[in-house]
Amino acid sequence: MAKCDLCGQKIQTTFLNKIIGTFVKDKEGKQKVVCSDCQRKHKDIKSQF
Repeated sequence: MAKCDLCGQKIQTTFLNKIIGTFVKDKEGKQKVVCSDCQRKHKDIKSQF
């Protein structure tokens, strides 16, 4: 199971094991996982990393 890189909360998945959230690349090109709640709270997620 994946955890959100902003809040540390466990990310929910669908029945096909797809995450309910998104992947965001940071400045170094590494992928970070962000939950749907953090997407709503932080409109500009790329500036967080």
